Amino acid sequence: MTTPPEQTPYVPPTGPKPRPQFGGRVNMLGSFPEAGLLPTLAVPEIAFAGRSNVGKSSLINALIGEKIARTSGTPGRTQTINLFLVADRFGIADLPGYGFAKVPPHMREAWKALVEGYLGERPNLKRVVLLIDARQEPQKTDGELIWGLRQAGLPFLVAATKYDKLTRSQRAPALATLRKGFGIKEHELVGVSSVTGEGLDALWAIIAPHVEAGRR
Repeated sequence: MTTPPEQTPYVPPTGPKPRPQFGGRVNMLGSFPEAGLLPTLAVPEIAFAGRSNVGKSSLINALIGEKIARTSGTPGRTQTINLFLVADRFGIADLPGYGFAKVPPHMREAWKALVEGYLGERPNLKRVVLLIDARQEPQKTDGELIWGLRQAGLPFLVAATKYDKLTRSQRAPALATLRKGFGIKEHELVGVSSVTGEGLDALWAIIAPHVEAGRR
């Protein structure tokens, strides 16, 4: 088996940088049921993936500072890729959730084909942000996606969501459990909360170099 390339460690900035505001400069390009239907963007692209109801849309909205992604309390509701263009600088792809949603086998296979097609066909995809519930033990489906990203040589970051639901004493052990379970390193994992905003600046600092590359 070929050993996947190791990711370059993230080096934190010397000082905190506030996330930019994108109010009124976000365009939804559409919801696409097939990867081949997505338009090719001429700017860097960031994808958000994760299990159903892990909080992808909420995190995207909190990170951008605008309600651009639709949220739903029903697992498995989204079965398309939602694509956004932010300030003509970068694209955001909100991938459909997977995991515990009660959907028939053919829908799970359709999800797999859709996401695998997307990951293999986007020339400007710079990073995949994989969302995982910070309160849960490592899940097999998440591990399989991490393995696939490594095999494809796609840079990724794990965002441990719902961080605010953990007490201060629970946080470090929870993150350590995720790192050990998925074989990821400290710079590949960030605890985040869409409610309190914790970790969003750290997440943005990792995405920002790709975004700045798309500045016109």
